[in-house]
Amino acid sequence: MPEARVVPNEITYNAAISACEKGVQWQLALILLSLMPEARVAPSEITYNAAISACEKGGQWQLALTLLSLMPEGRSVPNEITYNAATSACEKGGQWQLALNLLSLMPEARVVPSEITYSAAVSACDRAGRWQMALNLLSWMPEATVVPNEITYSAAVSACGKVGQWLLALRLLSLMPEGRVFPNQITYSAAISSCKEWGQWQLALSLLSSMPDVKMMPDEISYNAAISACDVGGRWQLALSLLSSMFGMRVVPDTISFSAALSACEKGGQWELALSLLSSMPDMRAIPNEINYIAAISACEKAGQWQLALGLISSMTAACLRTLLLRSCSSSATPGR
Repeated sequence: MPEARVVPNEITYNAAISACEKGVQWQLALILLSLMPEARVAPSEITYNAAISACEKGGQWQLALTLLSLMPEGRSVPNEITYNAATSACEKGGQWQLALNLLSLMPEARVVPSEITYSAAVSACDRAGRWQMALNLLSWMPEATVVPNEITYSAAVSACGKVGQWLLALRLLSLMPEGRVFPNQITYSAAISSCKEWGQWQLALSLLSSMPDVKMMPDEISYNAAISACDVGGRWQLALSLLSSMFGMRVVPDTISFSAALSACEKGGQWELALSLLSSMPDMRAIPNEINYIAAISACEKAGQWQLALGLISSMTAACLRTLLLRSCSSSATPGR
């Protein structure tokens, strides 16, 4: 731009850094930010927000916090968007204590937390298995005149489900309409998963079947959780029934769907069905992975079908070599080729 006698200004840099943020190019965003003082352009809170968001999307929580700490030196005042991005960065980085610390610092900075801030903090607690803290945050929101949304509830449901508090997870799901918050696919999937983890396959199926009643169509995540619940509960017939019903609901099974169904067949001693499922995966555009092969191999081994098991080991080895070769070729290829 200087060669064309056009001098970049704050708006130019903000637009460029925002473009890097949207493209998850956090390195370029930081380079642009570092070049601003040389161009005698002072970064604003908009500039910092875009750079912090770029770091958040790129999984760079340390850099996001560093940028936040540098803002006062640049005479930029962090706002709600700044704290939301930084809290989300901590959440994605598994730093739940730092996420909660940012939330606690907001009132001192005269910044009011929003449902986005609380949702990120609750999600951070969910990732860390801190279900009590997740519930505490949810209960504190009304006092802060912040209304929980479906993301907040989904994270809290997930947090409860992961540690065996499936009754609490279902209780939260039932309370959502009272708060005029409607569960979405993520909320239901989290609730179904909470049932899956602790052998409550009947409840998992009940939740899945109730989704259309609230005008919520199950997606592959919902089905995967329900199939896994049947797997854990030793109900291979139901697992296969759910897998086949996905097509009627216009939901495409993925590798996880087949993994759960294969595991159910393996546990139920259904080696022939396991082999049939494995062979059908490519037709469904699902590439078998190591977990899929191991489940089928285990099913054959338990049934004394050692020759078939050896054949599967050979097929798995060949498939892994093909994958490694493709990755090697892809990484060595240049854009011009």
